Amino acid sequence: MIKVEALYKQFGGVHAVENATLAVERGSITGLIGPNGAGKTTLFNIIAGLFPPTSGRVLLDGEDVTGLPPHELFAKGLLRTFQIAHEFSTLSVLENLMMVPPQQKGETLINAWFRRGDVARQEEEIRDKAHEVIKFLNLSHLTDEKAGNLSGGQKKLLELGRTMMVDAKVVLLDEVGAGVNRTLLGEIGDAIIRLNEERNYTFCMIEHDMDFIGRMCDPVIVMAEGSVLAEGTAEEVRSNEQVIEAYLGRGLKNKKPSAA
Repeated sequence: MIKVEALYKQFGGVHAVENATLAVERGSITGLIGPNGAGKTTLFNIIAGLFPPTSGRVLLDGEDVTGLPPHELFAKGLLRTFQIAHEFSTLSVLENLMMVPPQQKGETLINAWFRRGDVARQEEEIRDKAHEVIKFLNLSHLTDEKAGNLSGGQKKLLELGRTMMVDAKVVLLDEVGAGVNRTLLGEIGDAIIRLNEERNYTFCMIEHDMDFIGRMCDPVIVMAEGSVLAEGTAEEVRSNEQVIEAYLGRGLKNKKPSAA
């Protein structure tokens, strides 16, 4: 679903991403881990169109999308969530979801004035879909709650819900577990697995919780110093000596990384 070929990103004299080549297979939940400063988030930002690469290519479902802006990638089915949720804090959970679908008829003045019936019908369809998403995510008790009042984990579920309001092909999840309690993290994991198995979503996730990565992801790709260091199952990368050295430094190879 995603192919990254010989990708470089330079900021001044610093190579944040250096000759990174990797693939995210269709229908997979792929983990992306690595020590702090490994280039994981920069890579996500390039794939999602927030940064142009210095060189290299990004392909989405076989199409070269290198350097396309986020809204064009959104229209092609590539969505990204953030470590810190970006909700509309003064709108309700329902309203946050209803904001997502693009090109709504009510957004144009002519339709709002002269095609009110069409606008109302589409709005009702979007509202019904939003209610389905809320039910899927077990957020029905928070339908009318302002999004700014949600807990960190509930906001992450809401971000996941946004991806369900459009026809997502692949979703980039940036530290979905950050600041989330274990119970809600389990619910988020359940929702991701259901979306993967029931709706064929492809996911690639950056995560620091190796237990969560082990439960969710196969394969796991390890980055270090801007490049891909290793790839395999969670257990394989845990026991890979190069990975251990990248996390802990030389002379500590008898230890295993506990976080990404």
